[in-house]
Amino acid sequence: MSVYRFDPFGDPWQMDRLAKQLMSGTRTPLGMPLDVWQTDDGFHVCLDLPGVDPDSVDITTERNILTIKAERRPEYQDSQNVLIAERPQGSFTRQLQMSDTLDTDNIEASYGDGVLHLTVPIVRAAEPRRVQVKTRGDGERQIDVEAEPAQTDSAD
Repeated sequence: MSVYRFDPFGDPWQMDRLAKQLMSGTRTPLGMPLDVWQTDDGFHVCLDLPGVDPDSVDITTERNILTIKAERRPEYQDSQNVLIAERPQGSFTRQLQMSDTLDTDNIEASYGDGVLHLTVPIVRAAEPRRVQVKTRGDGERQIDVEAEPAQTDSAD
């Protein structure tokens, strides 16, 4: 799993967007802080989204890219006299590149206390597994092994 980072100097259109934000005085988040860790059952992703309405969160997967979009709207109206506006607002996106070993069809998401928690399970076929050796009732083990035929010495 890898994370795409925001690069304000990589895209000239981003610079245009940042300049418009500075001119308009509106504030948007620079990113969603996140933690990612792996357990035996898969990966866990936690993103800080304080003040975000859970209904505004949109989580999609396409070609092993997990995209999380969220929006935080101001509690005040444009017509009101705002004295201080330091809390980030607006729409923002975070993308994670997933490997083929992750089960993107069964991602689970929960939201509580301003934190979005995603659980991304590992595909069962990708998990290491142990092969059990079966025994017959008489204690004799049955092991199927493909081998080349043994050479016999013939005394002609």
